[in-house]
Amino acid sequence: MAAGELVHANHADNQVVEDPEHGIGVARTASGRLSVAREKVPAAPGLPFNAVQLSRLDEALTLASRATGIGFSVYLGDLGADPRDKAEELHAGIGAASADSALIAVSPGQRKVEIVTGTEAARRLPDRGCNLAVMSMVASFKEGDLTGGLVSALRMLADQAGHAPRH
Repeated sequence: MAAGELVHANHADNQVVEDPEHGIGVARTASGRLSVAREKVPAAPGLPFNAVQLSRLDEALTLASRATGIGFSVYLGDLGADPRDKAEELHAGIGAASADSALIAVSPGQRKVEIVTGTEAARRLPDRGCNLAVMSMVASFKEGDLTGGLVSALRMLADQAGHAPRH
């Protein structure tokens, strides 16, 4: 560690004052070199999707819901200690429409994927079809394609469910 003296813009009152050129955290080493310390500020977390990806995801959600009559939702985030319970809680949060809804919950940090279907939606989306959609998503996620995995899963689930029943 090199010894040096602090560079002050104001020596009279012995207060550390920001150096106009380098800011606070500047020391002059014995060789005359300035050593500048900077505070490391972590980058603010960004959104996981850009505008084009959001548009693709929105279109896939809309088309799947319109074609099947099932309300599809996607949750992306931490699912906690018990991912299945959290996914079921999120699905229940849909409210009165939850019986005719399906939720795809993905926690990339935990490497967990859950699909929760309401009682009516489950009749048209059997576990086997949901498992195939999960396998498709996982394959895409391994390739780094979060959007493609979600869009593909929505298409697969919509194909599995078929067209909305006529009333």
